[in-house]
Amino acid sequence: MTTLQTRMLATELADIAGRDHVLTDATDRLFYGVDVFWVTRLLIDRGETPPTPDVVVLPGTPAEVAAIVRLANRYRVPVVPWGGGSGSQGGIIPLEGGITVDLKRLNRIIEINETNGTVTAEAGINGYALECALNERGLTLPNYPASVHSATLGGYLAARGSGVISTKYGKAEDMVLSVEVVLPNGDLIRTLPFPTHAAGPGILQLFVGAEGSYGIVTEASMRVERLPETRRFHAVLFDRLADGIETGRQIMLARLQPIVIRLYDEVSTVKVVKRTLGTDVERGAYMVIGFDGSEVTVDHAENQALEICKALGGRSLGREPGEDWWNRRFDFYFPPHAPDFPSMFGTLDTLTTFDRIEHLYDTKKERLEQAFSAWGLVYYAHFSHWFPWGVMIYDRFQINDPPSDTFEALSLHNDIWNLAARTSVECGGVINEHHGVGLKLARLMREQYGPAFQVLEGLKHALDPRMILNPGKMGFQPPR
Repeated sequence: MTTLQTRMLATELADIAGRDHVLTDATDRLFYGVDVFWVTRLLIDRGETPPTPDVVVLPGTPAEVAAIVRLANRYRVPVVPWGGGSGSQGGIIPLEGGITVDLKRLNRIIEINETNGTVTAEAGINGYALECALNERGLTLPNYPASVHSATLGGYLAARGSGVISTKYGKAEDMVLSVEVVLPNGDLIRTLPFPTHAAGPGILQLFVGAEGSYGIVTEASMRVERLPETRRFHAVLFDRLADGIETGRQIMLARLQPIVIRLYDEVSTVKVVKRTLGTDVERGAYMVIGFDGSEVTVDHAENQALEICKALGGRSLGREPGEDWWNRRFDFYFPPHAPDFPSMFGTLDTLTTFDRIEHLYDTKKERLEQAFSAWGLVYYAHFSHWFPWGVMIYDRFQINDPPSDTFEALSLHNDIWNLAARTSVECGGVINEHHGVGLKLARLMREQYGPAFQVLEGLKHALDPRMILNPGKMGFQPPR
């Protein structure tokens, strides 16, 4: 956009949201061009400028969001929704410039309904602020991602996010009951009040995980739980990773309802657990198991789980290291414990069924470390979100001395992701489990879905014929 066009657009946005809530300064706009995606951080590190919006607007009501989208549709200007900026997939990068809509002023709690066990809140509310308000009423929204202090409720839903106790309570997509959404034409709609019904196929899940491509979520109703009487954690050490995986499988099939089964491979046990928690463990596969509920329920489930561990060679390390893990669970994701620049790194998470997970792990590790041995790539993983039928693997790669040239570094980064994601799919997994698609994996969406991608693409063309909402993400083409 020309300078005059940008200024004219800014005045119209100010007419909608107020002059104080429209940002055009270059420094402000740069902030909205970067999330946790390694590539945008690479550009900043190399002294280059990532794509930035032409203008940023912070609406205060869903009606203002709708008016902004109608304005953008009329002028065919791209619109990118923004929550907390804590995504790791480049989902908020304004590839085509345009308008970034920061939703953080939409931060009201509409209702906490203790009778129904629900909360309704605006999409821009901070996850930690929402949790604190619920805790004051003896309630919890049991979605505790590492980004809880920065992510928003809308962000939870945009990427089908997951928290540390999802093994019992599910992911954000399992907790959501209904959403209010601004469609690409500016219409403000609300899905049916419940996710369970026989009134057609339902449209709620079209918007959950769509990362703003089908509409902008402005409000959501979520299922909440009562704070448990007790939460208890236990650490166990296995000589072999395979025994830990089998233990997790048996615990899940016994329907013991653990809130946590966190199993670290041999590399992570030393590289991550030992370094972060200061344990004296030098080898093996480290597991943390957690349960919550009444004292009686937890006693029973924990005892059964520990019997399964013992039968498969697990050695109990006691409750103290388990509790220490819980109290420091977010430390794993931040410096100095997590990888950071100048390294190249990424989280390659996927999931598959119990009978395929060990093969997926072995194959992925072997292929990546062999293909990129010249760069000293290290692959390590933990298994952190368990389902009645399978398990998610939170696997990472790290290269300590990546190329100094920006394009060479970008090419290497994308080559690693291509091989990793394609190996996941080949071994029965998916390209991502709970971080989303964004820009990072957009090019692989057609490979993931095959002919089924026409369903997603057809919906995009029908809802957003001018392709203005979050263009270039999810495998959809740029705006027309």
